[in-house]
Amino acid sequence: MADSVKISFAKFPATLEGFSVLLAASGAAGGRASLSAVAEALAAPAGDLLERAGAADRFEGKSGAVLDLLAPSGLSLPRLLVFGVGKAPDLRPIDWLTLGGSIMGKLPDSAGDVGILLDLPGVEVSAQAAAEVALGLRLRAYSFDRYKTKKKSEDAGKLRITLYVGDDAAAKRAWKKREGIGEGVVIARDLVNEPANVLTPTEFARRAGDLAKVGVDVEVMGEKDLKKIGMRALLGVGQGSDEESQVVVMRWNGGKSDAAPVAFIGKGVVFDTGGISIKPAAGMEDMKGDMAGAACVVGLMHALARRKAKVNAVGVIGLVENMPDGKAQRPGDIVTSMSGQTIEIINTDAEGRLVLGDVLWYTKERFKPRFMVNLATLTGAILVALGTENAGLFSNDDALAANLHEAGLETGEKVWRMPLSPEYDKLIDSKFADMKNTGGRFGGSITAAQFLQRFVGTVPWAHLDIAGTGMSSPQSEINRSWGGGWGVRLLDHLVAHQYED
Repeated sequence: MADSVKISFAKFPATLEGFSVLLAASGAAGGRASLSAVAEALAAPAGDLLERAGAADRFEGKSGAVLDLLAPSGLSLPRLLVFGVGKAPDLRPIDWLTLGGSIMGKLPDSAGDVGILLDLPGVEVSAQAAAEVALGLRLRAYSFDRYKTKKKSEDAGKLRITLYVGDDAAAKRAWKKREGIGEGVVIARDLVNEPANVLTPTEFARRAGDLAKVGVDVEVMGEKDLKKIGMRALLGVGQGSDEESQVVVMRWNGGKSDAAPVAFIGKGVVFDTGGISIKPAAGMEDMKGDMAGAACVVGLMHALARRKAKVNAVGVIGLVENMPDGKAQRPGDIVTSMSGQTIEIINTDAEGRLVLGDVLWYTKERFKPRFMVNLATLTGAILVALGTENAGLFSNDDALAANLHEAGLETGEKVWRMPLSPEYDKLIDSKFADMKNTGGRFGGSITAAQFLQRFVGTVPWAHLDIAGTGMSSPQSEINRSWGGGWGVRLLDHLVAHQYED
């Protein structure tokens, strides 16, 4: 688990004796020159050994290159690692983050005390860069092993990592803000990875309630409350389950008292059998992750609160279980949503949009937000279109869409804009109701987005279809987990760089 790794910062010491990880750059001021500078700072014969090893391995400090020395002569270390960073002046925050993940990936569980020297010849490694390295270390260290009964060795996983920097006080301040984001990602990962027999809608709501510890106001509505306000589309999805459906409202008030909030909405289907339109058995176990959108919203709200974001933010998640039962809704049923619009159920496996439709309308009407962004593992069609490297982005607002795209490039949680237009609406027109909940095989992700758009009015809105990124997440240097907590860093960056007071 990520909490088994202790990360601290310290100022550059007088001697480099005792370091486990060093850095080297490439380019005009790097390469062998960078390695030689490190070697000169090491006590002989260790410095000569390092330079000779680099020459033998043709190590030039290029990005991704690693020089690995086991039991180096002249140093009281079991292992010395030198990581290439490429052209150091060109490094972006995402590059430092990735470097942290790469370093953690090379450290054995039983490494014990590790010293990382964040120093490069001719380049000042900023406090922000050091914090990104620390975040990368923390995220790569994550594993979900709470249900494994096989015991690890006593020392396994107990890593104490010290990052040595020029200004340790500044690095600690920068890390204080980034650490909360790391915690938010871990919260989202834990939620996505939990089995559905543990993470019921009620248990999910209870865990969201833990955000009160960091200053988030949390309100939980059960089925009695939801019936009273008319969330019949959401309740229809969960009516075949023995588990009670829930809606959780989370509020962080860090901005001006009269400022409209930014709003984030998450689909939280804790398990999706498909209902009466039941899914094939193969791979159905993955449907425990059909609540990745809601998990992201909880993790995001934690991150905003922990770093005391100067913004008013609302997170609303709809939590249901979609099960086949004598009480379950059927294809052909017609339900009346909270908005008053009627919906013909064509396929009970197109359930997430029913949950989101009610929650979007509720959020719009109650909070009058500056914008709404919803996240949902909504359609398999988005996987066909975009694979697992990009989430699908649908929006009625060009500025919001552009800000999300930029945030995706900066964080590595990329989005790709997909079309919305009235021509697609005819595919979800119903003979018997205002709309039907699926438009057929073609353009499945688009018609799902068109459905959601009918519940947002004129509020700037974006829909992120994260079916390819939220569960069975893409593996990277900072993620080796099935549930990657995708979206927490993306949306935190969006808020931090575009919408804080």
